Amino acid sequence: MNRPNANFGPAGGPPPPQPPPSANLGLGFGGFEGPRPFGTHHPGTNFRPGGAPMGGAGFPPVGPAGPPLGGRDVPEFVPGSILKNREILYRLMISQLFYDGHQQVAVQLANIIQPDPSCPPSEKLFHIVSLGLEKDTDVKSNRVEPLGPGLDLEYETDMPSNAPEPAFYETAYVTSHKGNCRAGAFSTDGTLCATGSVDASIKILDVERMLAKSNIEHMTNTNNEQGGHPVIRTLYDHIEEVTCLDFHPKEPILASGSRDLTVKLFDFSKTSAKKAVKTITDSEPITTIAFHPTGEYILVGCEQPILRLYDLNTSQCFVGSVPTHHHQSDITCAKWSPDGKMYVTSSMDGAIKIWDGISSQVIATFANAHERAEVCSVQFTRNGKYVLSSGRDSSCKLWDLSTTRCLIAYTGAGATGKQEHRAQAVMNHTEDYVMFPDEATTSLCCWDARNATRKQLLSLGHNGVVRHIVHSPVSPAFLTCSDDFRARFWYKRPLVQ
Repeated sequence: MNRPNANFGPAGGPPPPQPPPSANLGLGFGGFEGPRPFGTHHPGTNFRPGGAPMGGAGFPPVGPAGPPLGGRDVPEFVPGSILKNREILYRLMISQLFYDGHQQVAVQLANIIQPDPSCPPSEKLFHIVSLGLEKDTDVKSNRVEPLGPGLDLEYETDMPSNAPEPAFYETAYVTSHKGNCRAGAFSTDGTLCATGSVDASIKILDVERMLAKSNIEHMTNTNNEQGGHPVIRTLYDHIEEVTCLDFHPKEPILASGSRDLTVKLFDFSKTSAKKAVKTITDSEPITTIAFHPTGEYILVGCEQPILRLYDLNTSQCFVGSVPTHHHQSDITCAKWSPDGKMYVTSSMDGAIKIWDGISSQVIATFANAHERAEVCSVQFTRNGKYVLSSGRDSSCKLWDLSTTRCLIAYTGAGATGKQEHRAQAVMNHTEDYVMFPDEATTSLCCWDARNATRKQLLSLGHNGVVRHIVHSPVSPAFLTCSDDFRARFWYKRPLVQ
């Protein structure tokens, strides 16, 4: 297909473009009249809500402008000299305040400190702090334990897993909405998570703050606000239920889908940001969204059979050019493979489809994947060899892409009552366990991912049906979202040595 990005353009020419099966799929995205078949190209500009043009990839520039941080005249701190170093700090503070235009505060501080000589305007303090924060981030990132290749049944050993069993996780924090909580997501590095609700609001939470607050309350048995509130952003730009969320893999951008027919992109790097910087409008309620690993594309599934793919650099919309490749009913889930070479979709029609990420042609179809029941969720394993799915039949299955057959079925959930709502199957961060919420008992079912051995149940503590579950990609933490208006953050603290 002749897509604008080279990574999405095969060597051969595309088949003749076919019109979408449905005639009512017009999109109002930056003035576009509707989706085009894969391989078609239609120009456009990026637009903010209200029609104001945007530049670049449709996102505002992130981070402070200015020259590089290196090579600046930074005062030399004197080891062991507290008074001298404090004097340098105060001088830097006064210079920074003058530089930022806070003359009155700078003068007040200067009258107290009485620096000699006087302090000229300078942004040295800002750059010193920036360097320190950058170094601190590097140190923290180095603390993350390597996760290994994940699940690979071809080269398994009898080595026991070091990952904690999900039954031993504990609730570390609870956040509440004013309506049923239906969506959740973790950032790629696991430092943030987000929740979405029927009340149309979105919350972004800091994982480290949740853990710090939980630890303080555990030790002092008080509601201490030390360390800052875990909810760092609350976003309001939808007018109906938020159905799905996904973090951009590289930038501070959160995407949300809603029953109000829109996908919205929020730049949460700005503390005052509550409205989206970009909006995609569809003709049907949004059910699923997924960023490409590069962050340049996003898959959008709706309550209809045809998947959309948007190029976020050009605002172009694509749909598959072969009508027979599409699902026969609403799309329930779409996910990219880790390398972006494939994506997988599931549908109410009971099928799972594997798509080539370059040509957007169907590679394989697993028809009646869950005994003719609706398929609720799909996701690739980290090595891209397998797909984990869940269905309305309350079972979870692991599919081998090389043989296109089901390798393992994880059963036993739903034994006490029929499943009425969609529920996701997820793996923990090391892919040692498969997790699935049991609707009737409001508990978490868990299996050994390699042999489907049932593990101990975990009571999820919700007073309503758990409608969404998502596990952190890097640590023993997961999020449950429920119709009791609450989202619970679960974590397994390491044992104290």
